[in-house]
Parts: sequence; C-alpha cells; structure tokens
Amino acid sequence: MASIESKDIHKIVVACDAGMGSSVMLATQLRKQLKGLPVRVEHTPVNSIPADADVVLCHVGLADRARAGAPGTVLVPFQVFIGDPAVTRLIATIKSGGTVHT
Repeated sequence: MASIESKDIHKIVVACDAGMGSSVMLATQLRKQLKGLPVRVEHTPVNSIPADADVVLCHVGLADRARAGAPGTVLVPFQVFIGDPAVTRLIATIKSGGTVHT
C-alpha cells in the first residue's frame, strides 16, 4: 500500500479517459480548494500520468489502468466527480496534515 505525508504532496494529477469534462471540473475544484498551498493540480489522460505525480485521482473504473501507469504512486479512486468523500478526505488531509494512503 502506497502512502505519502501531506507535506510531501506537491503535484496532484486528475487522470481521465472519456473526455466528457467532468474530470476537468474536478481539477478546477481542487485548484480552488487548495489555493495558497504549494500543490499543483494537473489534468491528464490515464495513459499519460507523469512520473512526478505525488497523488493520482481517478474514477474507480480507471483505477487499474492508473495503477499500471503510475506504480508506487498514491492512487485515490473516487465514485462521483463532485463531492466524493475520498476527494473531500484528501483535501482535508492536505490542509490539516497527515498521511494519504492508497
């Protein structure tokens, strides 16, 4: 199980596949909620996750592909694009400190 301390999170990648725009909205929401913190949020196709990603967010349906493309990186799968508890927990942990687990 991969994990990372919140202070070590500098780049979050929202990985997508369908191109419907939902993941772009999620990335925008994350940028707003993490504004002022030293964390970059990027949006990328699930097959092109950059090697310097600290945390990868993706829909549960893409989790296996994301794991294969970014082995060892903390992966946070979610069910819904806006208001998912996994995303809410990630944001809270980054803001308050703690460990994020796959």
